[in-house]
Amino acid sequence: MKNILLGSHMSIAGGYYKAVEEARRRGCDVVQIFTKNNSQWRAKPLTDQDAQLFQDALREQRIQHPLAHTSYLINLASVSPELWKKSVDAYVEEVRRAHHLGVPNLVLHPGAHTTATPEEGLANVVRGLNEAHRRTAKTPTRCLLENTAGQGTTLGRRFEELAVILSGVRRPERVGVCIDTCHLFAAGYPLSSKQDYDNTMAELDDLIGIDQVKAIHLNDSKRALGSRVDRHEHIGRGEMGLAPFRHLLNDPRFAETPMYLETKKGEHEGRSWDEINLETLRRLIKK
Repeated sequence: MKNILLGSHMSIAGGYYKAVEEARRRGCDVVQIFTKNNSQWRAKPLTDQDAQLFQDALREQRIQHPLAHTSYLINLASVSPELWKKSVDAYVEEVRRAHHLGVPNLVLHPGAHTTATPEEGLANVVRGLNEAHRRTAKTPTRCLLENTAGQGTTLGRRFEELAVILSGVRRPERVGVCIDTCHLFAAGYPLSSKQDYDNTMAELDDLIGIDQVKAIHLNDSKRALGSRVDRHEHIGRGEMGLAPFRHLLNDPRFAETPMYLETKKGEHEGRSWDEINLETLRRLIKK
């Protein structure tokens, strides 16, 4: 196996470059950020200096594969014309910000269909992405659709739903997939035994294609298999245990796929949880 690239999501408080510096301090190879405050629609203008400092920090700290995550407010599946338009506008802005920062991939939750049917919601997502790609035609930034746990009416719980969106986008080079392990488990995909893991990945490959997976979120789950509840836990300390991560980290098909923690920040016994989780993961990789 090659050296698996592992990292975490970092805060951009104080500057995008600070997220990179903090990632290096915690032993990351890669980093994920938000392009703006994820709980607000409006965004502080992004300057050329912001982007330059970020790129300088990536180079100086030797952090690879910067990844951005969109705001959780965005809902391209919305049946409301007002919220759908607001979501498209917000997504377009995030595409432009990611491109300005030099971040090639942008993770997006498909959204929730609320009072519409799942089919209508999926069609809205496709329509939204096609509109966003039309408005950012000269921007290569790629949307990575993230699988979801399936809480409420959220779309993306099943591989089939992600496949519908991927097949409907007119610019296939502008889309890919980010797989979240906690969401996968909570959605009901078994991963613990090697046979279960192989079966789940075979289904992923058949419906979406392993080559479409451009990033992976590494999170254990606070809730049981099939709970459809999205609650992240530290690696090996949740319902998943270590086995699924061992299978994934030693799967040669993902040897060059960057992987990012999204576990709770803080410290445990004098060390950051990021350091502890990264150490746990690296111990699972067979040399």
